Amino acid sequence: MKFEKREQQILAAQKGSNQVAVRGFNERLVLDLVRKNGALTKAEATRLTGLSPNAVSVIFRALENENLLLRGAPIKGRIGQPSVPMRINPDARYYLGLKIGRHVADFVVIDFTGQVRSVVSTTYKYPMPDETVAFARNNLPSLLKGAGLEKEQISGFGIAMPDELWNWTMDFGAPKSKMEIWRDVDLSRELSDLGPWPVYRENDGTAACGAELLFGPHQSTQDLLYFFVGTLIGGGIALNGSVFRGRTGRAAGFGPMRVPVSTPGKDRLVDYASLSVLENMIELAGGDRFSIYGDENAWQENAGLVERWLETTALGIAHAIVSSLSVIDFETVVIDGSFPPTVREKLVELVSRQLDQLDLQGIEKPAVEGGRWGPLARAVGAAALPLADEYVINQNTLMRH
Repeated sequence: MKFEKREQQILAAQKGSNQVAVRGFNERLVLDLVRKNGALTKAEATRLTGLSPNAVSVIFRALENENLLLRGAPIKGRIGQPSVPMRINPDARYYLGLKIGRHVADFVVIDFTGQVRSVVSTTYKYPMPDETVAFARNNLPSLLKGAGLEKEQISGFGIAMPDELWNWTMDFGAPKSKMEIWRDVDLSRELSDLGPWPVYRENDGTAACGAELLFGPHQSTQDLLYFFVGTLIGGGIALNGSVFRGRTGRAAGFGPMRVPVSTPGKDRLVDYASLSVLENMIELAGGDRFSIYGDENAWQENAGLVERWLETTALGIAHAIVSSLSVIDFETVVIDGSFPPTVREKLVELVSRQLDQLDLQGIEKPAVEGGRWGPLARAVGAAALPLADEYVINQNTLMRH
């Protein structure tokens, strides 16, 4: 049975308590297990959590009363009363997510299972605060209409964006003098009156990693290495089944990581495995460097350049994986980015092939897989921030107490 196969991985350090004082923890635990397994009966939840049958019954009833869980069809043909599997109710909660990137902004609504119900996007040469605030304000009504929702049905709002937008400007063609204005901008405060919801903010790579871990096919992975290839490469890591932010919230900011190359002064991962590199290649060939954002045809039109860029990007990421594995033995590497699914599949294939050619003595090659979300990963991750804060257990936070 699939629950037996996953039990040891999922619950290596997660067991419930029958004490009433930690009911909130136990409810999060049960919700987490239901989300990971798709559906759970009371008997399965009892076995997985270590809670008493009565405690599980109380939790299931409470979660159902809050409309967080839905009953499935009874499972018949077994001894005793038919078992009733419970599953996450997609319509239990809705969340807004705003991603501010260096060339693209995405505004999404997701449901309680992470499905995108509506999305609005815009492109620009570089982001400016006033335009960013106006984009969110002006598009909120149409975003909600697209999801068939009223503002009162939204439970939280998250923002994902790169740290220190005023830095790295030369790498994506923005004037540093104009980008300096971001030093004094608090976007959470600027948009706090957008609705009566709590506003969360996170680094964009970390947020995307959270979306993959919470809603993607890697929910049972304990230690995960995540790369997101955007205008500048970034990413995140998961330890013990939870996103690890690090001391400053910048864990797995892969851009500055050194990789062995032959060009003096160009030895950072960001110098090879970023879309800005492809932008420059397209511009030098006489094309529009911004065409790859929002236009899938541009990837086919520049197929030759894309192929060359993929080769160097794969090599850079492969070296970054080996360096990361020398510190933590991640079981899975996930690669995603702001490109079409076919490009992601090719990049995953090339990275895996490059790993086979590198010296892996002393480390074990992890599974290398593609992400689920593509260009919307960071916006979905932003929307998931308030959901995770209220309903998900963070093992790394627990271990600090």
